[in-house]
Amino acid sequence: MGTLANVLVGLVAALHTYILVMEMFLWEKKPGRGLHGFGPDMARATAPLAANQGLYNGFLAAGLVWGLIAGDPTGFRVQVFFLVCVVIAGVFGAATANRRILFAQALPGALALAAVLVAR
Repeated sequence: MGTLANVLVGLVAALHTYILVMEMFLWEKKPGRGLHGFGPDMARATAPLAANQGLYNGFLAAGLVWGLIAGDPTGFRVQVFFLVCVVIAGVFGAATANRRILFAQALPGALALAAVLVAR
């Protein structure tokens, strides 16, 4: 179960790295605009906000990677902390921005969190 938990944590970290790239670097380009559905003018106007969100997603990814490489008990505690942050951010995003975020962010985070706790 520990291996599955580590794989799921790694996938959530990879997801947040992807989000970082989309929000910080591709927001105004075709892949980013296709993801959020904004036209060029709206993408340009919201780019600073998206970059800020992307940076926070990068911090989540970095924390999850730290949790994977740190020895226990620190690694376990760091993984739990950052996965809880992912789930809360996903629920908040779903409630305030787009329901898809519940399934794209909160659900993977919750599954990884459950696996980490069960593996303990």
